[in-house]
Amino acid sequence: MQPAFEYGTEVRLTRNVRNDGTYPGTAVGELLIKRGAVGCIYDVGSYLQDQIIYRVHFLDEAKTVGCREEELILASDPWVPNKYDFNQKVVTLVPIVIDGETVVEENRQGLVMKVLRDCEKGIVNYHVHFANRMFQMPEAALEAAE
Repeated sequence: MQPAFEYGTEVRLTRNVRNDGTYPGTAVGELLIKRGAVGCIYDVGSYLQDQIIYRVHFLDEAKTVGCREEELILASDPWVPNKYDFNQKVVTLVPIVIDGETVVEENRQGLVMKVLRDCEKGIVNYHVHFANRMFQMPEAALEAAE
């Protein structure tokens, strides 16, 4: 198990990081660092001997948090910001129609299951769960549920 990033590497966070109970002075579930933030790795460790954890200092946020490898990319890598996150409720701005049949009506609520970022094309899509079905939706066809 070799780390993908070295000490001093500038990295970007690809997911929001919330307090899992290990960050002092904040409530469990509170947002610590927002996706897209850039920080510098200054320690590498492991958790349960099977996950590499990076201690990353985010200068603009004045915080240091532990991040898993899948939550980080190089700061120099292409990045497209996204509006919605995993497990966020959204509604459709358009109906979903398959073979002429409306399977999900406009303004129906769904749940974001995955963020699909295409940095080459500069677009973001989402896997959204609606009424026992999953659809890939463009960001422009969704808005946050109230």
